Amino acid sequence: MYRLFAFADRRDAALMAVSAAAAMANGVAMPFLAFLVGDLVDAFGPAHRADLVHAVSKVAVRFVYLALASGVAGFLQVSCWMVTGERQAARIRGLYLETILRQDISFFDVETSTGEVIERMSSDTVLIQDAIGEKVGKFLQLVSTFLGGFIIAFTRGWLLSLVMLSSIPPVVAAAAVMSLVLSKLSNRSQMAYAEAGKVVEQTIGSIRTVISFTGESRAISEYKEHLKISYKSAVHQGFAGGLGVGSLLLIVFCSYGLAVWYGAKLIIEKGYTGGYIINVLMAIMTGAMALGQSSPCLTAFASGQIAAHKMFATIYRKPEIDASDKSGLILENFVGNVELKDVHFSYPARPEQLIFNGFSITIPTGMTVALVGESGSGKSTVIGLVERFYDPQSGEVLLDGVNLKQLNLSWVRQKIGLVSQEPILFTTTIRENIEYGKKGATEEEIRISTVLANAAKFIDKLPNGLDTMVGEHGTQLSGGQKQRIAIARAILKNPSILLLDEATSALDAESERVVQDALNNIMVNRTTIVVAHRLSTVKNADTISVLHRGQLVEQGKLNFCITFS
Repeated sequence: MYRLFAFADRRDAALMAVSAAAAMANGVAMPFLAFLVGDLVDAFGPAHRADLVHAVSKVAVRFVYLALASGVAGFLQVSCWMVTGERQAARIRGLYLETILRQDISFFDVETSTGEVIERMSSDTVLIQDAIGEKVGKFLQLVSTFLGGFIIAFTRGWLLSLVMLSSIPPVVAAAAVMSLVLSKLSNRSQMAYAEAGKVVEQTIGSIRTVISFTGESRAISEYKEHLKISYKSAVHQGFAGGLGVGSLLLIVFCSYGLAVWYGAKLIIEKGYTGGYIINVLMAIMTGAMALGQSSPCLTAFASGQIAAHKMFATIYRKPEIDASDKSGLILENFVGNVELKDVHFSYPARPEQLIFNGFSITIPTGMTVALVGESGSGKSTVIGLVERFYDPQSGEVLLDGVNLKQLNLSWVRQKIGLVSQEPILFTTTIRENIEYGKKGATEEEIRISTVLANAAKFIDKLPNGLDTMVGEHGTQLSGGQKQRIAIARAILKNPSILLLDEATSALDAESERVVQDALNNIMVNRTTIVVAHRLSTVKNADTISVLHRGQLVEQGKLNFCITFS
């Protein structure tokens, strides 16, 4: 349980200390109320006592003191726990996102998915916050009520209290079993909701494909299947919780019947007063009821621990390729020579399938090299290795003769511009999408990048120009327009190395011509690696490299490679 508070700072510790003390004080208030009720019963005494009003007034004043103390304690308990819970949950959310952004690509290939990350951020953090916030104060209050009730009961009538203690072992056993069962059922329910979230994320993210293949019914069916699992878990959880609480109450109230009978004997045989008997009964009742009311808190703690285990495992994960690592060399006179030397590589998701087995290629500075070959030959893998999305199992990837692993990763990626087959645009304006290439870019720099990308004309025709919203993933723009925005973003970055991964393969002939002209503009005096299938894309390359089953089988000009093939 203490691991849930791993990210609390000193202020959180102070807030928790104050609120814990307030919760315990508030918890003791209820048993003390039983103490006052017992005194009140004795104060009433015979109906015609001369000092009845005076005796009752003294007890009434204690009620007022108790009310004031309980009010202050209740305020501190709830407010402090809610504040510290929110602070810690916000810190966990921030750390989780930072950790996700630090991870290497293999983490997303093998260990998680977009839907799972979103589920962790939205749902699991709520469960953690619930487990480290107000529920903790409530649980401390209930525990204090339980302990305070029994202490007062033993103080006022230990014989009667001992009789009622016979109910404690079965109560504890029932609570322990209930907590264990609820923990397992909660884990099953969370996993089902995570899977359901993945279905929604994939369906909404690919809504056009789903609609075009009339896959709505299939998506709904898959979603409902996962919801059925979570529903069954929730039903079982409800039955288990209800059975547990019912068992607790059954045991407790049976003990009350025994106590009333034995209390009557104590009045006759031991001289107990009615106030003492009422005091003991109410104190034990209050303590026992507090124990029964702790079930929601135990459920919250169990759910929070399961959620925290998953999130904290990611937060503590150390990636092999850390994007936030500030160490590494920064080359002062970087020119952009690229070399892959005796590279052996397989993807983490398919370790048994070797993509490269001793692959080597050299791309001199300022040269445009086109990589061609059938699907699966390793063309896009070269792009991934140069960007250092992955590290080879053996061999080296060299920039200006220096192993990529020795260079500062953030600096390397600033020197590389990537334009992919499917341009990724954010749901914001054209301006902000282009500015993503360079933080703090001037209006003139943005304008120049749009001109070089052949995007200025269509942007100027839009009602809001650069401030036009592109829609979710750029749905308000055509494929060619999206690609030109992506090219403008790459130009603004002013990279020394340009990577074009089938940048025109998804476009029609006219869009391809416009985009290819834009690419030709930015390829000048840059080391460029082009992955392509079309001759129109590679005809201007200085060298064409033919890949076959992870091997470089031929290099040369376009005409020679056509003859060779």
